[in-house]
Amino acid sequence: MSSLAFLAAPAATATAATTATTADNPYQRGPAPTTASIEAARGPYAVSQTGVSSLAVTGFGGGTIYYPTSTSDGTFGAVVISPGFTAYESSISWLGPRLASQGFVVFTIDTLTTLDQPDSRGRQLLAALDYLTQRSSVRSRVDASRLGVMGHSMGGGGTLEAAKSRPSLKAAIPLTAWNTDKTWPEISTPTLIVGADGDTIAPVATHSEPFYESLPASLDKAYLELNGATHFTPNSSDTTIAKYSISWLKRFIDDDTRYEQFLCPLPRPSLTIEEYRGTCPLGS
Repeated sequence: MSSLAFLAAPAATATAATTATTADNPYQRGPAPTTASIEAARGPYAVSQTGVSSLAVTGFGGGTIYYPTSTSDGTFGAVVISPGFTAYESSISWLGPRLASQGFVVFTIDTLTTLDQPDSRGRQLLAALDYLTQRSSVRSRVDASRLGVMGHSMGGGGTLEAAKSRPSLKAAIPLTAWNTDKTWPEISTPTLIVGADGDTIAPVATHSEPFYESLPASLDKAYLELNGATHFTPNSSDTTIAKYSISWLKRFIDDDTRYEQFLCPLPRPSLTIEEYRGTCPLGS
């Protein structure tokens, strides 16, 4: 065999391996992740956005859809995100382009009123998902079988409500969540609960920790407690929240095991992580 053939063989093998991996998981999107890529302010996809007027929808208050501009990779999984009590879409808008640039359609919403309670916010998250997949201008870009929910504060409480109501959801991420219901044994959606060590509005001892502990032991679940953080930390760009949210959404909405390396073995305490609990290996 010529030296040229020897040089070509590894490249061909690598190409075949990549093709096989993609064939094994048709939902895999984007290049292989690195710590740098999931901590970056933007991922590999260029993002466009479109506004949704509250006058054009029912069941929630409108919002903004962020989506990858590329159509060459097929459809994408989708996530709807709710703000918290007295807050507007703008309080969680940073997550829109950050998550969408990693290969998701993301819908940050306003609620019907800023005073809506968690059960109402849960219903609104589901109404927004239904609009996104059935009526929105980007519905052809969304895989309606691969959906998730996120939310801050009472929106985080609503995230738990939505996951309880719709078991078909693939991922749920409550951010410094608040809810009067402390136990969630009915949830079967993989759930990452994010708390903050300095939260005085939804203290982790009475909210995020009991939420996490009440989830079924058999469930893929994790608890990330932010270090040096407050109830309102999720309202501005935060690398730790983004890093683990991206990894969780990729692992469970896209079934992309390339991201499990960031979740298992469990992350250790650091300057930004007070504590991390979870079930490993995932998907077992």
